[in-house]
Amino acid sequence: MNTIECIKSRRSVRSFTGEKPSREIIEQIISAAAFAPSWKNTQITRYIIIEDDSIKSEIAAACDFDFNVKTMKQAPALVAVTAVKKRSGYERDGSYSTGRGNGWQMFDAGIASQTFCLAAHEYGLGTVILGIFNQEETEKLIKLPEDRELIALIALGVPETTPEAPKRKTIEELVTYL
Repeated sequence: MNTIECIKSRRSVRSFTGEKPSREIIEQIISAAAFAPSWKNTQITRYIIIEDDSIKSEIAAACDFDFNVKTMKQAPALVAVTAVKKRSGYERDGSYSTGRGNGWQMFDAGIASQTFCLAAHEYGLGTVILGIFNQEETEKLIKLPEDRELIALIALGVPETTPEAPKRKTIEELVTYL
């Protein structure tokens, strides 16, 4: 599959077969995601793969958004996307490099997350990036190291169905030339 086809055909998948992705495939996806660009090549994104059904259930139970609860419970794996704190957007002395403060951390983790999802799609797996969950409780459940922040969860598995593409905005709505 070429890059444009991969981008245009990837969907947010919320229903999965029970088949678990192999660790070999997950590691190949992460290896590809490692090529995502990052602030001054800091490569701050780290992944915690949650396959244990009891931990997934506890994460889901702590979430108060039913739409995500169902996805979390059904996904064969949840990927906790984490970022090393105080590296992206910072100078060596600990000061911010720009007026965006630590916003670059979220930017870098976002690029890495989308790269992860595109690589997963290439391997025939479905993903959806979940932003609504109980961050504090999830960090405890996954025993997140102090030097990291939990950014998002990605549900990962073999898609049960492939959703249709939602309507996209026109070029005229998206672009302004000066």
